[in-house]
Amino acid sequence: MYVGVVEFDVLLGDVHSLKEKRSLVRPVVAELRRQFEVAAAEAGHQDLHRRTLIGVSCVAADHDHVVEVLDRCERLVAARPEFELLSARHRMLGPEDE
Repeated sequence: MYVGVVEFDVLLGDVHSLKEKRSLVRPVVAELRRQFEVAAAEAGHQDLHRRTLIGVSCVAADHDHVVEVLDRCERLVAARPEFELLSARHRMLGPEDE
């Protein structure tokens, strides 16, 4: 079993309130969950209205499948015009990790 995690540090565009921020972030988190069948959540910077940290995790039997899914998630987030992807931090846990 392999568990992959990626954290997206995102700068939001013309956002002036936490309510506006949530209206941009929530649909992306829902789309990640629906389209890629991953666990996804806003996981940081909740008190800042122009920044967010989105966490995504994937579990599968195949290492390459986990990498592919998380790369596709990254492309989806990076393609959003209202987001500027500042960084994507990937981590992997596999059977050799104990």
